[in-house]
Amino acid sequence: MANKTNLLGHLKSDFASGLVVFLVALPLCLGIALASGAPLFSGIISGVIGGIVVGYLSKSHVSVTGPAAGLTAIVLAAITDLGAFDIFLTAVLLAGLLQLLLGFLKAGSISNYFPNNVIEGMLVGIGIIIFVKQIPHAVGYDKISEGDTSFVQKDGSNMFETFLDSFNYISYGSIIITLVSLFILIVWDKIPFLKRLKLVPAALFAVIIGIVLNELFIRTNSALQIKEGHLVTLPTPSNFDDFKAMFMLPNLSLEVVINPKVWIVAGTIAVVASIETLLCIEASDRMDRHKRYTNTNVELKAQGIGNVLSGLIGGLPMTSVVVRSSANVNAGAETKMSTIIHGLLLMISVLTIAPLLNRIPLATLAAILLLIGYKLAKPNIFKHFYQKGIYQFIPFIATVLAVVFLDLLKGVALGMIISIFFVLRGNFKRAYLFKKEEYHDGDVIHIQLAQEVSFLNKAAIKNTLKEIPANSTVEIDASDTVYIAHDVLDLIKEFQDVKAAENNIIVRLVGFKKAYNIENTDGQQVIVKQNKKE
Repeated sequence: MANKTNLLGHLKSDFASGLVVFLVALPLCLGIALASGAPLFSGIISGVIGGIVVGYLSKSHVSVTGPAAGLTAIVLAAITDLGAFDIFLTAVLLAGLLQLLLGFLKAGSISNYFPNNVIEGMLVGIGIIIFVKQIPHAVGYDKISEGDTSFVQKDGSNMFETFLDSFNYISYGSIIITLVSLFILIVWDKIPFLKRLKLVPAALFAVIIGIVLNELFIRTNSALQIKEGHLVTLPTPSNFDDFKAMFMLPNLSLEVVINPKVWIVAGTIAVVASIETLLCIEASDRMDRHKRYTNTNVELKAQGIGNVLSGLIGGLPMTSVVVRSSANVNAGAETKMSTIIHGLLLMISVLTIAPLLNRIPLATLAAILLLIGYKLAKPNIFKHFYQKGIYQFIPFIATVLAVVFLDLLKGVALGMIISIFFVLRGNFKRAYLFKKEEYHDGDVIHIQLAQEVSFLNKAAIKNTLKEIPANSTVEIDASDTVYIAHDVLDLIKEFQDVKAAENNIIVRLVGFKKAYNIENTDGQQVIVKQNKKE
């Protein structure tokens, strides 16, 4: 009951945000299905299950699940390789079972090791892709289907070439609708009266105005009218039999189930979908204004159940997705009720108002996504990470560029590798300050420890202590140190007990915490100095 009360506690804002996500998700579900070489309706099935089922089972408050652009290449190749869509559905079902297993094995915990600069870089990269990819739709050039985020297009051209080429095919009607929609979206929250109408989000009003403007162009036989091909194209069954035929069942024959190719596809989908989901969950938690954290192991189980159901009735594989999650956050979602509502709206739209939705100009939806892309990739984010220093900025910018020019997973992988390199480099070079050549007989030798001293520094510190000359005094200063690994503490203790004792070396410890349980060689209490940064 507590959960139900919580879900219904913000229904007003959650309904409005769910409506916005529905408007964004509708063309994306169709576009991803088209780019994947799958039936258009399979994208809607995945969106409905991702919204209602995964949305309910998930512990995430703001992330939205549906068919993912990152899986399009895998799905397209798999359908071709397996030879039939029903065999591919078997692989989706098995992938869901594998994700369930990963959830029970607590594989979701790996998300805790994604650095913030890499996650932010991923979001910015996706924001740039969304923005650049929507410009052609905004000017009426709909060569690339919604949901296609690849840099290199099917015809061999790249994303930026398509962007530039789009200005040779301008539709002034699309530009007018895009500009009007952008104006509505930007000024809506700046007018107090409209801002209070949370049940009527700006995106919905922009869509309505877009439809009305285009209908006006059509009725007046204007050259500005937007025709089919530049509008939403939701499948419209004429009767119940047509509707029923839109669902497909997986091929569960023994021959298919034991086919190694099917299991390879299933394993690939399970691993890629799980990684993309964990990345999106981490990003969604960062975007959440309340900074709530998601149980990622439960998320993997929810995704697994969603993919099992999707495979059973003819849907595409799904993941938690950044674009819809970002739209959800920006629209003011408070609980996961918003993603459930978006799933319900997708289902209702197919059953009741498909012809009306097919009047929505893609230019209006492009305006919504342009703002989402801009908010994800604001220029001040680059400035923020630049000011944090090279160790934060380089992994961030590398992730951004690789996400844009390669793909999401390769971008994150590159960012992770660079981050790990900097961690190792920083640990080896900045764990302590000691220059032997500056010291002479009778001087006190100073070793200044850094803020963090990990086990990775053990070898370097060991070599330094090994070179401390006999009959000397060494001061090890941990005043600025927040963390010292037990391995390093044991090393210092061993140095005190053995080498220092045998070679008449006086060891002075400064700033070590009582919890470290370490004393000076003469038994005196450790000196505690004022932190130099305070």
